Amino acid sequence: MDTSLWEIILVLNGCKNPWLEKIQQYITNKEFTNIRLFQTDEPGVSNARNIGLNRAKGEYITFIDDDDIVSNEYLEKLSELAQKDTIAISYTIAFSEKESYIPYYLEKEYKRCANKGKMPFIEAKKFFGGPCMKLIHRSIIGDSKFDCRFKNGEDSLFMFLISNKFKYIEFTDSNAIYYRRIRQESASHTSNRLEIAKNGWFLVKQYHHIFYKGNGYSFLFFITRILGIIHSLFNK
Repeated sequence: MDTSLWEIILVLNGCKNPWLEKIQQYITNKEFTNIRLFQTDEPGVSNARNIGLNRAKGEYITFIDDDDIVSNEYLEKLSELAQKDTIAISYTIAFSEKESYIPYYLEKEYKRCANKGKMPFIEAKKFFGGPCMKLIHRSIIGDSKFDCRFKNGEDSLFMFLISNKFKYIEFTDSNAIYYRRIRQESASHTSNRLEIAKNGWFLVKQYHHIFYKGNGYSFLFFITRILGIIHSLFNK
């Protein structure tokens, strides 16, 4: 993967030392000229992504979390498919610190959809739980931002927010891989029932606000997001 053709924005959030100095040294030693590094004391992945969006200058945007990995052909394959009305999506494999492979529900979905070519995004709605493993045209994102008020569900909310700006999705071949690290201590695995219930209730309210205020949102997609929240509340 020739990353010299891409602008890479690294956002270090929350903890500054010793990571900032080490990353700066690594960039200097490798003589990277297309990497811009930013640091913020405010924690939270949503805030970090918003900083990246505010500073990105490219025509296309992809998100890669700091503890995830992508294959060598990831960007190349995605860029062959992404368009102004189409989000390109890669294959994905999950792993953890203890296991090199974890069965992941999106693998099955990928195999179901991968050979169908360009298709309406609603037919693969399970892939819109977050922005990773995708290449998105900047016009689709526009001025949209991640909602930092939420500790869980904000990724899915962001994808719903921009869902009225595109029509299709198309999958890369399986050489473009997004390796997702599963962490039990992440915000999505919290066991605080009251916190989960409050977060879910406010998410439902925000989905309603976006749907009824905006134009062109799919009612079916809206309903599936609400039902997903309700299901997760009872499941947890």
